[in-house]
Amino acid sequence: MIWRQIPNGLTALRILLVPLIVLQLLQRDFALAAVLFAVAALSDGLDGLLARRFGWQTRLGGLLDPLADKLLVNACFGSLWWLGEVPGWLPALVLARDAVIVAGAVAYHWRVAALDAAPTLLGKATTVAQTGFLWFAMIDLGLDRSSSPWWPWGVGVVIALIAASGIDYVVRWTRRAREARPSRSEP
Repeated sequence: MIWRQIPNGLTALRILLVPLIVLQLLQRDFALAAVLFAVAALSDGLDGLLARRFGWQTRLGGLLDPLADKLLVNACFGSLWWLGEVPGWLPALVLARDAVIVAGAVAYHWRVAALDAAPTLLGKATTVAQTGFLWFAMIDLGLDRSSSPWWPWGVGVVIALIAASGIDYVVRWTRRAREARPSRSEP
């Protein structure tokens, strides 16, 4: 049924918006970048809502959705770093967390069992915080308010959630891997 593919289409739209957003950021058109980014972020919420509400979840969507999120967030943080608007360590932390999660997922899939990607509450909160930070940053930069008082708080929340969710994913999937693999002492 074609309706079942609507969430995947929204995810594809989000992926296609990434280069347009990056282009606007690099041209310092922060207002248009913020509008496009808002469309991408809303498509993320809508695709998840539709998939859950109508049972339109697909394996492809389960893999593409987090990939689209990571692509959007990492590309925007990287672009803002390139422009000198955020310190280099911030996108490096975002990318490092995502790299650890992806590497762990690949290792789990190949060494333990087929991976059924299921985001955690902390993981979702991290994505929301990163997305919110980026959107407000684009708005502030568009209004020439890059020194707004919320920036340090926003960075602090993003860092805290990156650390907490990264540790949570490592602990959670290490525990699952240990439980799924038989111990060496078993015959």
